[in-house]
Amino acid sequence: MSISLVTGGSGYIGLHLVNLLLEKGEKVHTTVRSLKKIAKCQPLLDLQFKYPGMLSIFEADLMKDSSFNQAMQGCTVGTTNVLESVNRCESVQRVVLTSSIAAMYGDCMEIVSQHNSILTEDCWNETTSPTNNPYHYSKVIAERAAWKLQQAQARWDLVVINPALVLGPSLTSESSSGSLYMVENIFRGDNKLGCPELYYPIVDVQDVVEAHIRAGTNPTAKGRYIVAGDQALGLLEMADLVRPIHRHPKVLPRWNLPRLLVYAVGLFIGVSSKWFAGNVGVRYQVDNSKSVRELGISYRSAGDVIRGHYEGWLKSQDHR
Repeated sequence: MSISLVTGGSGYIGLHLVNLLLEKGEKVHTTVRSLKKIAKCQPLLDLQFKYPGMLSIFEADLMKDSSFNQAMQGCTVGTTNVLESVNRCESVQRVVLTSSIAAMYGDCMEIVSQHNSILTEDCWNETTSPTNNPYHYSKVIAERAAWKLQQAQARWDLVVINPALVLGPSLTSESSSGSLYMVENIFRGDNKLGCPELYYPIVDVQDVVEAHIRAGTNPTAKGRYIVAGDQALGLLEMADLVRPIHRHPKVLPRWNLPRLLVYAVGLFIGVSSKWFAGNVGVRYQVDNSKSVRELGISYRSAGDVIRGHYEGWLKSQDHR
């Protein structure tokens, strides 16, 4: 039986991926930063009990050289960005790297002006830096480094998953994401008076993990795959989608805030005028046809994604 390695198995996407692989009868190695953090590891320990002999958990730190070597032994598929360890492990044949659409653009206006308002796998983020949109910069630097390492050898191949804003119920209360907070602020009523006109493509976490598995097992999969719905969705549209099932729909926003107000508040909290011009009110489309065609992904609708995330968030609030 082949073994799949999932790095960061206690995280939001990683835990879903480990769970689905085990459900499919696959043997899994996964890594966590520290085995001493029992609360964070508990969902993995529960899966270990549920699937005896199928899940091995290793301690590994991204900042420590060779710390992934033991976890990688015997694996034929890895999801990792510590590719030097892949080079040391002869059994690995394919790496599926979790990147982001952030590696494809800096500001939304770039997609409009340079790519005819359509995000495709050919897009690369060329404009960010350590001081200009550093999150997007970190994603493109990591992905380019991965491609450089892959192209320097011929034993293993690389497939990259570029997901959009990942939503859906979490399997653990211990993982966190800034993108989740942004949507959950709407659920809580923090944007009751209105929200900025910002647009984000979204995707259900279950579609993301399915794309990883198919990218790892489909021998013809290659290159990059955008994993997202085909439209960027506004924050106000997200509120409208959840409104019919929200416990307190009156706390949800009903309009976008005036641009001038958003601009003024943005300047006050350190948002540059360049970022404002490149993102506020800028909508674009997403070409997800490659993942549909080659990986066979059938995406959940935006309404199902948003409502599913709300229901999962609501359960987590009830259990606190």
